[in-house]
Amino acid sequence: MEYLQTLATDPAAWIALVTLIVMEVVLGIDNLIFISILTNKLPEKNRARARRLGIGAALVMRLALLGTIAIIVRLTDPVFEVFGKGFSWRDLILIAGGLFLVWKATKEIHHSMDAAPADSDVFTPKGPGLTTAAAIGQILLLDLVFSIDSIITAVGMTEHVPIMVIAVLVTVAVMLFAATPLANFINANPTIVMLALGFLLLIGTTLIAEGFGAHIPKGYIYAAMAFSAVVEMLNMLSRRAKRRKEAGGK
Repeated sequence: MEYLQTLATDPAAWIALVTLIVMEVVLGIDNLIFISILTNKLPEKNRARARRLGIGAALVMRLALLGTIAIIVRLTDPVFEVFGKGFSWRDLILIAGGLFLVWKATKEIHHSMDAAPADSDVFTPKGPGLTTAAAIGQILLLDLVFSIDSIITAVGMTEHVPIMVIAVLVTVAVMLFAATPLANFINANPTIVMLALGFLLLIGTTLIAEGFGAHIPKGYIYAAMAFSAVVEMLNMLSRRAKRRKEAGGK
């Protein structure tokens, strides 16, 4: 209790907490995009439940990982070398997660570009065969990759586990609040799906590059994503204005 009281009165601890929350929320954007695309493939009545279960289970997993933080930190130690380049378990996890994202995004892009009946929307990801359990499993698989990476990053910012726990709780609460609105927005604007899949390809290739030791500043990645999103928003506004003009001319 005395330890927690000391933390609560330490300005440096509050600064670390706010910084860590902001970082975790920004990193959580990747998860939300993936969750939105994946759960939109489910029947509408199951989507919100799948998002809540997936994000809730992710919370439990992140807290469990924090409980084994000493083991997580050692994941950065090299376990073997290839041509003089050492690979750690963290590197292997990032590479595997990146390959999974690239495969998933490529598969969804291919499905979107396939010929479809005239009365269907080729941009709406309604692939057959996905169950709620499968969607939650894929959410957890990807969240494991991001969780390990974010916890290792958090260790470099603070040594206080309570701060990390609070940051995780706040981040997951934000994800729960934002998941459904984001998914509904993507579902209501079909062209956004292709942009989001492009983001997943970018994130996947970044994870693979980092797994092979090529550090890419996250600021560049998110700046590119933000610029693309702004351009698409301007396109949406332009199309909406054109439709209103055409409707007014009739």
